[in-house]
Amino acid sequence: MRAQFVLSEVWIGLRRNLTMTIALVVVVAISLSLLGTGLLFVKQVDNTRSYWQSRVQLSVYLCTSQAIDANCNGAVTTAEIDSIQQALKSLPEVISVTYLSQPQAVALFKQEFANSPTLVKYTSPSQIPSSFEIRLRNTQADAIPVTNSVDGLPGVAQVVDDASILNNFYKLLDGARTAVVIIAIFLLVAAILLVANTIRLSAFNRRRETSIMRLVGASNFYVQLPFLVEGMIAGFFGWLISAGLLVAVKALWLNGLQSYFPYGVTLTTTDLVEVIIIALIMGLLICGTTSFLTLRRYLRV
Repeated sequence: MRAQFVLSEVWIGLRRNLTMTIALVVVVAISLSLLGTGLLFVKQVDNTRSYWQSRVQLSVYLCTSQAIDANCNGAVTTAEIDSIQQALKSLPEVISVTYLSQPQAVALFKQEFANSPTLVKYTSPSQIPSSFEIRLRNTQADAIPVTNSVDGLPGVAQVVDDASILNNFYKLLDGARTAVVIIAIFLLVAAILLVANTIRLSAFNRRRETSIMRLVGASNFYVQLPFLVEGMIAGFFGWLISAGLLVAVKALWLNGLQSYFPYGVTLTTTDLVEVIIIALIMGLLICGTTSFLTLRRYLRV
């Protein structure tokens, strides 16, 4: 098999169908970019969920001197703190209880909102309450009974189910991820149809050459190889564009979102490389398989 002949046939095919090839590259690039963005969302949600599952699931905020809650009559006392802690530790649903004093809460607040200096400046330390941070055995089933047990105790201002708040956030991210993946699937289907039409048009334009190759005894694979390479080249260039877009999505979008949330869990370079490799495999597989199946039907002996 002469590599020079195959390469010349590939060049002829790409040149004759330049507009279709460019359209194919663009569709493949957009499809793989959206698919990769969906996969990055999956990793972001999974990493964030894993981060928070090992941390606090329920917060019991205590009264401050400025609290306006109905259950508060001034700042929580030491006796009330001890009573609340004993009540929490006695509950079978609770794994651990950690007391966060007001100075510790203030320091944590400044650390979390370091990117919002105005908020830190105008928030009085006396407004930030001390709290008990609780880990539960079952975040779904135990949050309500534990909340009911401590809500209303002297010194308790508010009980916040952190897991419930995060679950709503996860649902929002899951919905965005699903929408991106669905759009990507539709575009991948469009890319498959466009690959099939491009290869079939290229084979039709070179039907005379392929007929001559048949007459001189060329094998099916030798006849099909230039068309297969054309499809793979289009898929490869589409992947290159999508790889650049995915790097931009991570750097300019996903990383930018982290500044709006405390304890941001950023995606690593390894996560990005994994998604780019998956996109490469998908692009080559779609273009190569579609080209092969189209040629088997169109160039059937």
